Amino acid sequence: MFDYELAIDTGDTAWMLIASSLVLLMIPSLGLFEAGLLRKKNTVSIFMQIFFGMALLSVMWFTFGFSLSFGPDTAGLVGNLQWTFLRGIPWDAPLTQYAPTIPGVLFVKFEMMFAVITPLLLTGAIAERMKFSAFVLFIAAWSLLIYYPLVHWIWAVGGWLNELGVKDFAGGIVIHTSAGMGALAAALVLGRRKDFGPSIMVPHSIPLAVLGSSLLWLGWFGFNAGSALASGGVAGNTVINTHMASAVSALIWVGLSWKRTGKPSVIAAINGAIAGLAGITPASGYVSVESAFIIGIAVGIGSYLGVLLLKERLKIDDALDVSSVHGIPGIIGSLAVGIFASLAINPNGVNGLLYGNPQQLLIQAIGVGVAAALGFGGTYIIMKVINKLIGVRVSPKVEESGLDIEEHAERAYSDEDDLSKI
Repeated sequence: MFDYELAIDTGDTAWMLIASSLVLLMIPSLGLFEAGLLRKKNTVSIFMQIFFGMALLSVMWFTFGFSLSFGPDTAGLVGNLQWTFLRGIPWDAPLTQYAPTIPGVLFVKFEMMFAVITPLLLTGAIAERMKFSAFVLFIAAWSLLIYYPLVHWIWAVGGWLNELGVKDFAGGIVIHTSAGMGALAAALVLGRRKDFGPSIMVPHSIPLAVLGSSLLWLGWFGFNAGSALASGGVAGNTVINTHMASAVSALIWVGLSWKRTGKPSVIAAINGAIAGLAGITPASGYVSVESAFIIGIAVGIGSYLGVLLLKERLKIDDALDVSSVHGIPGIIGSLAVGIFASLAINPNGVNGLLYGNPQQLLIQAIGVGVAAALGFGGTYIIMKVINKLIGVRVSPKVEESGLDIEEHAERAYSDEDDLSKI
């Protein structure tokens, strides 16, 4: 199964060690970003969800998640259990069908970081009102029933969407579309927070959120460029694409927000940057920097308008706009692969010259549609089942007092403020 004749490339291995660490950095950074944008009384709950989730999802990936996702194919739908507990995965040779120049266990570790952060993106949608016990069941079920199948379908050898020709360089379909649409479903099942409106949408620490978003931006270079699974030209091009799309989208958000409110907003800037990072993700290794610039404009406009539609017009309480900041950008960027991808940028990543190729655009649309349907429908069903079993939402009293003290008996800060009024 493995070609032990192929030598491990030390340069590629060094880069992937760094990239894996950068994606790991993104996970607590997500906690900083989200906690800063929420109320003070729910800060601990966010960090608990992030850190507990990181531990649980890592163990799940080790025991059976990697095998179900990337293991030998079964009917194009799922991997088998041959690689449970990483049995048969080499530490001193490549897993050649996926990453032919790095140790097999390093490929597992890199993909583990994706498996951890993807379900945790939904913490931004369910924040401030979901039981911790329900959250634990939710992320475990979401990984097993939504994330692992999508990974196999699109990224694994033999997966049916992979065989169809769907391209997703670093997770715009697998991660951002599925999580974004899942966030929408979760928000609908949970319902709005108590006193939903501007009065509860005041960030308790903008500096904390800016720090988190800055570290996310840094970590995203590992997220996207690491998906080349090697150092070299594709990884280098991916880095500049990632940075440019994020910068452009941040400018778009600030400009639109400034025009609408009369004030330039740092919250708009960091949300726009994250939207740009999410949007360029699926196309980052396939397009030129000029195309990344255009994608950044489209993502910035689309995601900003998404917030206005979903939160302000439809009154859907996706607390931190995961559906708009991740879901809509993921869809735009994934479709953009069928418009801008080029053999000149990545000769090994696409089948044919894709500029204006309606066939590839259709294939991308199928991939997006499948991920959106599974993300939304699967999340809705999972949430409904958990609600029947143990309930998904805390009581009004707990929500009023804050999840930190009520669910975890801990405070984020040492002062004695009345947290129920913050």
